Amino acid sequence: MNITVQQIMNECMAMASNRLEGTVDTLKFGDPSVIVTGIVTAFMPTQFVLEEAVRLGANLVIVHEGMFFSHHDGIEPAKDDPVYQTKWQWIESSGLAIFRFHDHMHHTFPDLVMEGLVRELGWSVYVREHRSVATVVTLPKLTLADLVLTVKRRLHIPFVRVIGEPDITCETVGLLAGYRGGGTTAIPLFGEADVLIYGEGPEWETPEYVRDALYQGRRKGLIVLGHAESEEPGMKLLCKRLRQRYPHLPVHYVKEKPLFSIY
Repeated sequence: MNITVQQIMNECMAMASNRLEGTVDTLKFGDPSVIVTGIVTAFMPTQFVLEEAVRLGANLVIVHEGMFFSHHDGIEPAKDDPVYQTKWQWIESSGLAIFRFHDHMHHTFPDLVMEGLVRELGWSVYVREHRSVATVVTLPKLTLADLVLTVKRRLHIPFVRVIGEPDITCETVGLLAGYRGGGTTAIPLFGEADVLIYGEGPEWETPEYVRDALYQGRRKGLIVLGHAESEEPGMKLLCKRLRQRYPHLPVHYVKEKPLFSIY
């Protein structure tokens, strides 16, 4: 059974509730008519991830974020940069097809990225409500310190950033994957949530709200995972679904090493 790159792309796009205009979800490299011999899903198309795809024998890579350090895949500012040039030349010589699956992935319901995060945390049974940009869960009561340990262990990440007293009680938690930690999106959730967990957002918005809340004696907490750490589980879930859909194809999820270190 031969499946083309275009057929896989169509399958991914069909997961969304509707087709979007002006999307970044396009084939960035490769020929859509090529027969797929193997698939790699990954959060970020780093050069390591792409080389690992070749090593695994895959010729289609499905990634969530952009290849050239810009959400809108703009290349003009970097086109003469040696890092950009080396990566571009390597991709062209590799023969890989690279498909970016971002906007439509976030327009599934529940959001496939959020669903991956919830599943990786083991909290599917605690979901109170899936919303368009957030998920609210009601957990058995635990302290913020214990919640942090649980999150780090289940996501297999070495550290998170935390605001709040370690002994506060956590029960209702708001989850926002990726770059959804801005004040407009996140702060209203504190009306019902004890703690928010998100990928990233402007540090002068939600974190400063929590600082003032704590100063006023309100026992709230915030856990900042990192953008990749919050969205990688979604690409892992996508890998699982593609394996189920195409059992004859080898499908791999490739995880990068953590980007930052703590000194």
